[in-house]
Amino acid sequence: MGKLVVGTTIVCTAAICGVAILLMKHHKKNSSKWEKAMDILKEFEEKCATPIGKLRQVADAMTVEMHAGLASQGGSKLKMLISYVDNLPTGDEQGLFYALDLGGTNFRVMRVQLGGKEKRIVKHEVKEVSHTTHTKNIMAGSSSDALFDFIVTALAKFVATEGDDFHLPPGRQRELGFTFSFPVKQMSIASGTLIKWTKGFSIEDAVGKDVVGELIKAVERVGLDVRVAALVNDTVGTLAGGRYNNPDVIAAVILGTGTNAAYVERAHGIPKWHGLLPKSGEMVINMEWGNFCSSHLPVTEYDQSLDVDSLNPGEQIYEKLISGMYLGEILRRVLYRMADEASLFGDYVPPKLKTPFILRTPDMAAMHHDNSADLKVVGDKLKDIFEVPNSTLKMRKIIVELCDIITFRGARLSAVGIMGILKKLGRDTLKDGEKQRSVVAVDGALFEHYIEFRNCLEGTIKELLGEAADSIVIEQANDGSGVGAALLAASHSQYLGLEES
Repeated sequence: MGKLVVGTTIVCTAAICGVAILLMKHHKKNSSKWEKAMDILKEFEEKCATPIGKLRQVADAMTVEMHAGLASQGGSKLKMLISYVDNLPTGDEQGLFYALDLGGTNFRVMRVQLGGKEKRIVKHEVKEVSHTTHTKNIMAGSSSDALFDFIVTALAKFVATEGDDFHLPPGRQRELGFTFSFPVKQMSIASGTLIKWTKGFSIEDAVGKDVVGELIKAVERVGLDVRVAALVNDTVGTLAGGRYNNPDVIAAVILGTGTNAAYVERAHGIPKWHGLLPKSGEMVINMEWGNFCSSHLPVTEYDQSLDVDSLNPGEQIYEKLISGMYLGEILRRVLYRMADEASLFGDYVPPKLKTPFILRTPDMAAMHHDNSADLKVVGDKLKDIFEVPNSTLKMRKIIVELCDIITFRGARLSAVGIMGILKKLGRDTLKDGEKQRSVVAVDGALFEHYIEFRNCLEGTIKELLGEAADSIVIEQANDGSGVGAALLAASHSQYLGLEES
């Protein structure tokens, strides 16, 4: 009996010891996994760092590239395109004008009734067409005819709904401004050739063609009587809309699916090779700053792999660091490495985590804005997007930290771009103590809806400018690009100067 008890005791003790050893190994294994995950996090944070010294270097590089791009064609990664807009809206514009606005996220058609200085914008209607599977197929297709037929068909349907509130004088042709949010080399205010596609578009046979010419052909195919009065980049349109509302607007920035900037250059700042003499002493320059690149930019291995896998490797580097199309994808790539090398989500990599661009920036923003105690929104997004059924609070906190790192880098680099423009115009410092008010109009869903991004951008501007920051205003431009196109159509109308009949 005694032997049996002793034997049983030995067996039980051995079993307990075995379980304890397994638990210790499991704990040690989990600890090493979390250490690896934290190592990846720390390394990523260090490579994304944007200390004030580095930001000033990037701002200086931006200003240098602006000068180089204006000095000679092809002299810089920045296109510094002449917009042919040298008469921005004044508020005197009157009449009914249409606008088309083609961007990376949606397509919009609108009409605006202008009433001059007293009534300003009398009425404004917009029809938005989100990019469905059909339009995405067009975006990735090979036929420019299909794209422009789609645009004009939507315009024709919208014109047919024109009500009595909108007044087109008898005998006059409808006029429109076309906001085309892609790099275009303009030849006049109403003509320009497509340089390249961005934002996921890849219609090869449209490159090198006159955008307005293609639009007019589609208008003729439909039988619509419309004159294209102005071709504008979305950023130029935002600048025009901003200036219409505020005479202190000197630049505009788009922070949405993609990113770009335009600003008002003084006539003496435009080299003679352009062969232009702006009537008003100033000219709007479309920078195409998404293509900015500098050795001072904090680029990581995730950014490099994203660039290699993109439709335009080696191009739009700045855009790939700061715009809404890419922020969520950068986060996905970091999470994939953590899942693969540090078992962030357990002993398997969620299959959905391997899908490029499955994590959209709006979803990332929702996780970043989650201030609940258990980070429920983060958990729900992991479940809905990556099919991770159970996530711990520890996992969720890591994801919020990654959102911080990616978003703050993007926002701070966006602020630096604005700083570069201010430096180019000599508006980054106080002149003999005098405050020269400068307003930058900003449009785009990233700036409007991603609050953490916006707050960081505005805070960085103040950090960079010091006392001079009091004279700089970052102003949201609601629907700036579309309304701006209509306003530029008005300021370039064939009926300009004629009284309303």
